Amino acid sequence: MVNSQNTAKKVTTKVTARPLEWIISDTVVPYAQALAFMENRAAEIAEGTATECVWLLEHPPTYTAGTSAKSEDLLTPDRFPVFETGRGGQYTYHGPGQRVGYVMLDLKARGPDVRGFVHNLEEWLIQTLAAFNVKGERREDRVGVWVSRPDLGPTREDKIAAIGVRVRKWVTFHGVSLNIDPDLEHFSGIVPCGVSEHGVTSLEDLGHIASSAEVDIAMKRTFEEIFQSAS
Repeated sequence: MVNSQNTAKKVTTKVTARPLEWIISDTVVPYAQALAFMENRAAEIAEGTATECVWLLEHPPTYTAGTSAKSEDLLTPDRFPVFETGRGGQYTYHGPGQRVGYVMLDLKARGPDVRGFVHNLEEWLIQTLAAFNVKGERREDRVGVWVSRPDLGPTREDKIAAIGVRVRKWVTFHGVSLNIDPDLEHFSGIVPCGVSEHGVTSLEDLGHIASSAEVDIAMKRTFEEIFQSAS
């Protein structure tokens, strides 16, 4: 359940005849609370007792470690709370100004294709960024969504969105994070996703001002377009 202290709106939509619950939280949600919710909801989806769910939210400043995280990539371990997670990937940062999308879908019903699911998550982020006139791109040698920065150098690329998922009994959880206007200096306490030769950016850093509500609208619309057609 969502803590009653957090303001949340719930909307139910249909994706190819399967009910999908949207939860949109307007205040920061502690990471441990979100993790407990995802674990419980994923188990219920696998059992057939709950609907699929997408949760859009923000966390307080937090570092999380994926299953491939290297201890040396946590540069300032005492700066923010650090959580070990079961998702794939390495270290990442979550905090205010960053929209996190936790995606709990039944791949057994949709088609047991984890690679295809991750591709669709990437496309979700790319199309959301396009709604704000930002060109997000994939890179074969590293995860996440990237933007070219010719204003900062001919080969400069910065990461604007991260992806880290877990699949249990063909049900997905964890998901994506998109930088709207976080404090980018907070990323300096880690080597984000193990990539040190590139930077981190945000919509605000690129000169695009957007509210969380505007990003939520774009994320919801593009998610429905991508995952409905993919189902």
